Amino acid sequence: MLYGFDIGGTKIELAVFNDKLERQYTERVETPKDSYEQWLDVIVNLVEKADQKFACKGSVGLGLPGFVNHETGIAEITNIRVADNKPIIKDLSERLGREVRAENDANCFALSEAWDEENQQYPFVLGLILGTGFGGGLIFNGKVHSGQIGMAGELGHLQLNYHALKLLGWDKAPIYDCGCGNRACLDTYLSGRGFEMLYRDLKGEALSAKEIIERFYAADKTAVDFVGLFIELCAISLGNIITALDPHVIVLGGGLSNFDYLYEALPKALPKHLMRSAKVPVIKKAKYGDSGGVRGAAALFLTK
Repeated sequence: MLYGFDIGGTKIELAVFNDKLERQYTERVETPKDSYEQWLDVIVNLVEKADQKFACKGSVGLGLPGFVNHETGIAEITNIRVADNKPIIKDLSERLGREVRAENDANCFALSEAWDEENQQYPFVLGLILGTGFGGGLIFNGKVHSGQIGMAGELGHLQLNYHALKLLGWDKAPIYDCGCGNRACLDTYLSGRGFEMLYRDLKGEALSAKEIIERFYAADKTAVDFVGLFIELCAISLGNIITALDPHVIVLGGGLSNFDYLYEALPKALPKHLMRSAKVPVIKKAKYGDSGGVRGAAALFLTK
């Protein structure tokens, strides 16, 4: 059996899958905040309980809101303080007596989508999350590409370029601080949060993404104009990513991925931001939603 964990700041979810990635069992618990040993204990207990339930020694994959440095083995997961800067893979492997694998949660999301039956035809799947933040995962032939130390796919920390700043008004452009310590990162513009902040700062009214989208569909001129600008900002930014990576398909996840107009408008807006011979990849909505993290973590032990 394949065990996938979605490790969050408030909850830890375990889901058990068979080799066809069909979910067999799920359990959620609160994320311990008092000590590292307690955090390890919770994961070990969940694994041992699943082993007993399924009479097997399942594989263990972790999806993390951060990454484990490939060179040092140290986790960089700042929103889970008890486990940050700790050798979590080494410690869990020793406690469980088996290999443990871990990847960034965006990589797990992308891997889950890449292993969908419809998407297995594509050699390179790029998963992009437009949620609280903006990030990505790169999947080549069914395997995560996480780079030299594990940071590949951190597309949210690319920064606004010349064309984006021009679109947003040059010196009048809203420039947002990013949690990474830099400014003007795509994380604070292409996310659902960025969608709301841009509307507030460019249109002078604080609305939720849901309200903006409702006004757009009601043909409110301010909302229609803003959505047009946001689509162009996405096309400029994704155009750079597509030029660098040339994926076969892009799968969108996160709350803003439910804005169906994106799938109509982006393919039309992208070509002018690409090289003449470039091909706009297929752009589609994620299929597995909130299940993608645990499903992708379980899929860390699959190979094509």
